[in-house]
Amino acid sequence: MNVSPTLAVIGGSGIESMSGFGELEAVTLTTPYGAPSAAILRGRVGETPLLFLPRHGSRHELAPHELNSRANICALKSLGATHVVSLSAVGSMRETIRPGDVVVVDQYIDWTRLRPSTFFEGGIVAHVSMAEPVCPVLARAASEAAARCGAVVHGRGTYLCMEGPHFSTRAESQLYRSWNIDVIGMTALPEAKLAREAELSYVTLAFATDYDCWHQSEEPVTVEAIRAVLSRNAELARAIVAELARSVAALDPSPAHHALTGAIISSPQDPASAASKRLAWLLAGRSS
Repeated sequence: MNVSPTLAVIGGSGIESMSGFGELEAVTLTTPYGAPSAAILRGRVGETPLLFLPRHGSRHELAPHELNSRANICALKSLGATHVVSLSAVGSMRETIRPGDVVVVDQYIDWTRLRPSTFFEGGIVAHVSMAEPVCPVLARAASEAAARCGAVVHGRGTYLCMEGPHFSTRAESQLYRSWNIDVIGMTALPEAKLAREAELSYVTLAFATDYDCWHQSEEPVTVEAIRAVLSRNAELARAIVAELARSVAALDPSPAHHALTGAIISSPQDPASAASKRLAWLLAGRSS
């Protein structure tokens, strides 16, 4: 990818703004998949262009199952994003991951049921590899940035994405624990899959807010308890983003930037077809 990197940040629960980053321009746009969660804020951190999208809307009005992840990823790509950091509030499934810790996710289990999870449909078929769903280059840089900001960082972890918006039953929580996962949340998928299809370097920074209800000493998870941790995490998240933005320009090339090479198996489409028009933002100018 021979373009200057642009860092996009998708803010999760408790991170509805990127205050402290100077003047930011609000960009309102639509996509072939509808409107993204909110206007996208565009600015800079040092020399690095920055895009910020509040995943749940500017007032946290969108539940996890209502998110239009296709529109969100399409909008960020259309505005020039090359790297995406997804900030996600999660429950910890391990004693060693304490509330307030940061997990740099490297694997996912998709336990969602109702969410469109691909851009390729209606006549154009592609199968991208998801064996390593996170960009290793960006993940390493994010882990190092979080450590420099004083976070307790876990450099890898498996994220189970449930449908929500309800929290788990105790029986479900114990089942998920038996799968050897590290954290549980409601938003990383299909976001990570769509980012890969869009050839974006992507990583999830998961901020533990609580032990899920598997923890015998824990009361059932409550929004009030989570909010207290979210307010502390928000400042840490902004610091990590600023620190990471300073290093993005020097990162090695990402393998994610070529994820579609050899993945599209359909015959060439008529440029005037509905499928081709819908995917023009992604496929225009591609030779293969």
